[in-house]
Amino acid sequence: MNIATVQHGIHANLTQILLQLLQVFLVGLTIGMTRTVIPGLAETEFGLGGQEFFLLTTFVVVFGAVKALMNLLAGRFADRYGRKRVLIAGWIAALPIPLLLLYAPNWSWVVTATALLGINQGLCWSMTLNSKLDMTHLSQKGLVNGLNEFSGYAAVAVAGVLTAWLVGVYGARWGLFMFGTMVIVLGLVLAVLVVKETRPWALAHSQAIKPTPAPSLGQAFFYASWQNRNLFALNQAGLVEKFTDALVWIILPVWFLTQNLSLVQGSSIIGVYALVWGISQLGTGVASDRFGRKPLIISGMWLCGLGVLLLELSHSVWLWTLEAGLIGFGMALLYPTLGAAVADASPPAQRSTLLGIYRFWRDFGYAIGALCMGLLAQWSQGLEITFWLVGLAMLSSGIWVALRYQV
Repeated sequence: MNIATVQHGIHANLTQILLQLLQVFLVGLTIGMTRTVIPGLAETEFGLGGQEFFLLTTFVVVFGAVKALMNLLAGRFADRYGRKRVLIAGWIAALPIPLLLLYAPNWSWVVTATALLGINQGLCWSMTLNSKLDMTHLSQKGLVNGLNEFSGYAAVAVAGVLTAWLVGVYGARWGLFMFGTMVIVLGLVLAVLVVKETRPWALAHSQAIKPTPAPSLGQAFFYASWQNRNLFALNQAGLVEKFTDALVWIILPVWFLTQNLSLVQGSSIIGVYALVWGISQLGTGVASDRFGRKPLIISGMWLCGLGVLLLELSHSVWLWTLEAGLIGFGMALLYPTLGAAVADASPPAQRSTLLGIYRFWRDFGYAIGALCMGLLAQWSQGLEITFWLVGLAMLSSGIWVALRYQV
């Protein structure tokens, strides 16, 4: 496509933006199917119940490390080779996941499947966001981030409840196989046949700005991770907020079982978290465009921290449901806003690279958070300490943003 013929804006590119929202919905379904079922599989299929907390966390440690690396590479590859190729590669990487979960003879197969899931999520979710940012106006970054994360995390909520039901009807392995195969194949077919390459839109953005030499990946990484004060503050906030999601993914399904809830009951509460997170981003993303990024980031970090601490102190289903919604709303305040704030500080020609670096640190938080939670739970022989780790980390990270992030 000729750069001179492209038009920016949601209305001008509505069809492709809707297709990209469908893509991220399918990406969200892919990860959502693992959120409550795999921790349940750990105990029922592979004997990782009881006090083997560290082994339980290994699949999220691997997922976080792989996804973080893919985010870093995806941003660079997208700037060099285009968004569509990276998106397709992410779906191809996901194809073996349902088969691995269906035939897994031991826990290492599940860990391998989640490594492939990390590749899928790192490549595909990154590209759906970058493509929409390419096609829209620079003033719509918060709105675009909100729409993207709404679609993805609404899908996480839907998949969590649907797969819990399918597991009840067909069993864990066949339920995941049927659901996962349908979603992944559909995502790949749509990516190949109907999604357009959006690199020309990004280059058209760049033409309106004085060009600067592109830094190497190492230079960009050092700049974003250490030299730039604002990006440093945003990167650490992104890393720490994944502690909350890792807690919800690993600890909450098991903890709810210890509180005598069924898998469907626990999945429904966790679904409230993801659903509130997803839906609220329809408003919080555009609110950050209008009212600024910093207040939403700080309030979101503090709401999440408070909600996590209250979860451990509560003893009823309705309070847990209310607190799950509170945490979801906190994530909605901070999540699209962090991405938009990073995009604010990124020249369009290097935006994918700098967003990839932010997403590297953000999703590396899965690995660090899961590792710390696993070690602490193993040491204490209980899950309660993990809530305090995550809650206090979120509160402290919000203070860091309040003191160090300048707008």
